[in-house]
Amino acid sequence: MLQVQFIRDHKQTVLDGLAKRNFANAEQIINAVLTADENRRATQVSLDNVLAESNKLSKEIGGFFKSGEVQKANLLKEKTSLLKEQSKEFTETLNKISEELQDLLYQIPNVPHASVKAGKNEEDNEEVYKEGTIPNLGENALPHWELAKKYDIIDFELGTKITGAGFPVYKGKGARLQRALINYFLDKNIKAGYTEVQVPHLVNTASATATGQLPDKEGQMYHAEVDDLYLIPTAEVPITNMFRGDLKQESDLPISVTGYTPCFRREAGSYGAHVRGLNRLHQFDKVEIVRVERPENSYQALNGMVEHIKDILRELKLPYRILRLCGGDTGFTAALTFDFELYSTAQERWLEISSASNFETFQANRLKLRYKNKDGKTQLVHTLNGSSLALPRVLAGILENYQTADGIKIPEVLVPYCGFDVID
Repeated sequence: MLQVQFIRDHKQTVLDGLAKRNFANAEQIINAVLTADENRRATQVSLDNVLAESNKLSKEIGGFFKSGEVQKANLLKEKTSLLKEQSKEFTETLNKISEELQDLLYQIPNVPHASVKAGKNEEDNEEVYKEGTIPNLGENALPHWELAKKYDIIDFELGTKITGAGFPVYKGKGARLQRALINYFLDKNIKAGYTEVQVPHLVNTASATATGQLPDKEGQMYHAEVDDLYLIPTAEVPITNMFRGDLKQESDLPISVTGYTPCFRREAGSYGAHVRGLNRLHQFDKVEIVRVERPENSYQALNGMVEHIKDILRELKLPYRILRLCGGDTGFTAALTFDFELYSTAQERWLEISSASNFETFQANRLKLRYKNKDGKTQLVHTLNGSSLALPRVLAGILENYQTADGIKIPEVLVPYCGFDVID
């Protein structure tokens, strides 16, 4: 959530940033925010004046009673009764305006970083890096869903029987490879300085709102209505909310946390060839990294996260590229996002496997997550997160890019975790 003060002081910067996102009715909503803020502040001044007058009269009433001037005291008590009514009215008005202001702010996405270019959709994203050799598999290369069936390692039909489409069952070496990837990703993150946590897989409304999933993506989340809890779409939500409402000291920062969770996404409206197999699921596993940083260090931290993810993909020896997302494709809460995509040789297309994002103060403002600097000044932190990595498409890439006539080889770095070097 943007800070009202920032909108007030940098209105044109906000409008220019929202234009990069093609955000509809930007000027109308921004003007509504500023008007609501002016009304809120004016109402607050009126309320403060009434309360100050009421307090003043209360002291005078006490003095009159002590001196025996009961009539004067009673006259002033009548005035305080009127002031109490005014105070109640101003408080109700203030609460209503504050709610309206909050609702308006919830509608506004983050302002993109200066390096983010305008664009409508993923077609306008910028490729900023590419690494790895795309293997030549020949004409008989199979897509991962056929390899999964051939070697009996993932059963999509069984998952449909148990739950529905998008909930696969991993079997035998497929399940062991899945577990190996999780452990490998966690170990890499821990070695890089991240602290591992295990967090709940359901969150309350306050948590989902604090990290920006609500109200923006309400339709994409599974909602347990009886308990009013949401299945998490990513570990980012519970991990970041570990720090909701905290006031950190500068010496506490940076904070680096990693965690593995299953993730649940309705993916409403997803259909067609591009959702086959592991390409798009309703339940999938992911290892996440989250950072809490001082504002002046956050972009250096983002670069460090990008390099860390690069290192993992180098060890897996998978061909990948990095995209800087354009304004139209950048997530609601992010100021800058780098997407990692690996090349699916059998499908002959790029698959997104990770996003690394800096939210600047956008999430921290909702979280009320602040720190006190060396000068004693309290300010909002910057939050960041990234996938390292999302498993389904990494697994798909391994199956397709490592396939041979004799079976599917296991990346060397994963062999100690798997306990086998080939799926045959």
